[in-house]
Parts: sequence; C-alpha cells; structure tokens
Amino acid sequence: MNKRKIYFYSALVLTLSVIILLAAGSSLLTIALDKDESIPVGTLMTWMGMISLPLTIYWGIKELRKPSSKLNSILSGLLKIIITLGILWVPLSYLLAGNLSFSFSEKETFQGGQDAMKWFWRLSYGNGIGAILTITIYWISLLFIKDKKAAKRLKKAGK
Repeated sequence: MNKRKIYFYSALVLTLSVIILLAAGSSLLTIALDKDESIPVGTLMTWMGMISLPLTIYWGIKELRKPSSKLNSILSGLLKIIITLGILWVPLSYLLAGNLSFSFSEKETFQGGQDAMKWFWRLSYGNGIGAILTITIYWISLLFIKDKKAAKRLKKAGK
C-alpha cells in the first residue's frame, strides 16, 4: 500500500470516528484533558475532524491534488483553504471565545460575546460545509464531463 492510500484511509477512519462520536453525543467528549478541566476531549476530537474531513477528500481524489482543469484548480485551491482553516480552527476559535472549551456568554466585549459566537459558528459550519460542497461540485462536474464525452461519441457515430 502506497503512502497516499495510507493517508487517505487514516483520514477516512479518523473522520468517521469523529462523526460517530459527535453524532452520538458520547460522554467521552466532556472528559477534561487538563487538571483545570478547561479543555474537553470534544475540542480535540472536533479539531481532528475539521482537519481530517477535507484531508480525506484531498487524498481520495487525485484530480483535487493535481488538477488538470480550471474548475478542478479552483476546487483544489478551495480545499486547501478549508484544510488550512481546519488546522487554524482551535487558535481562531480560542481568539473568538477566550477559552478552549469555546463557551460564550452575554458579554459586551467581542471576545467571548455573542458576535464572536456567531463568527465561531460560521467558521465551524463553514469548514464542514465547504468540504462537502467542494466534493459535491466535483461529482456534479464529472456528470457533465461524461455527458460531453457521450455527446462526442454520438456525433462521431452519426457521421
């Protein structure tokens, strides 16, 4: 098995594990990682998911690693931005919340307040939605490529 497949399957297993734990609302997610009980395991698991989901797509689709068309170049660039935002999710979220449990309150200040919470959710949902949207657009583009090839075959057969 080559390195790419190892990376792909590792990211896929990690993504599926995180999705299952988050969807099930596992009690594991609330276990504290530090003595102050300020960093829950859920933060680390979500962070791994934010990174592994776009990496699964990146390592799973060659055309998004080495694009050969303009659309795929755009999708590849978008995916790389999403991977970068996934890596930066914890530092950016910490700057927004002011804590590593990412809890917000009714503060008047930006950090830890309601406006910061809105940006936190935009970042969090945007990362997952962006990855899913990227692969969806790629799959739809494959349908049009197949239609173009079929049309060319029909045109040649009609001559």
